[in-house]
This record gives sequence, structure tokens and C-alpha cells, in this order.
Amino acid sequence: MAKKKYKVKAKQVKAKSAEAKPRKTGRKQKDIADFPFGRKNYILFGAAILVLVLGFIALWMGDITIAPVLLVVGYCVLIPIAILVKGRKQEPEPETQSESEPQSPPETEASS
Repeated sequence: MAKKKYKVKAKQVKAKSAEAKPRKTGRKQKDIADFPFGRKNYILFGAAILVLVLGFIALWMGDITIAPVLLVVGYCVLIPIAILVKGRKQEPEPETQSESEPQSPPETEASS
């Protein structure tokens, strides 16, 4: 008798899982132009890479005065600046009337 009870429950579970459920097709697609940094950030990253390459070239050529300066400027100054500078414009916030400038009530003409 116990076997029948389990079979009935199994059939109910199958019936519930067989119901059509709406499925999401694909993943959420991000906008192609939705980059985390703005144009200014990428320009600064490019400048940092250029300075680093010049520093390594100077180091390879045996210059021990300018190479470390270029490498320190590239790694410790330009790359952090490129990361920290806000290059993307945020959407403007809606303008609200400040409390310091109270709105005057509209003037009404008195009719006699």
C-alpha cells in the first residue's frame, strides 16, 4: 500500500515540473559602449603606457638617471591618476528650487 502513495506523490511532482514556465532567453546584454572609464581615463592610461615604455627603453640603453624617474612617474603618478579621474559624465540631476529662494505667490488683481 505504501508504494502506491509514493507513486502518486511522484506523479504530482512530475505534473508540477511539466508545467510550462517562461524562460529567459540569453543573458543580459550590456550596451557595447558601456565602458567603466571615460575617454579622458583611456588617454591617461595611454600616456602612462608610453612613459613606461620610454622608461624601459632608457633602462635598456643603460641610462640610470632618467629611466627610474620615468618608471616612477608612470607607475606611481599617471596610472593612479588615470584610475581616479572621473572621465564619465554623470546624468544631470533634475533641478529643484532651493529653499533660500522662496517662490512668491502669483499676484491677483482685486476687482471691486
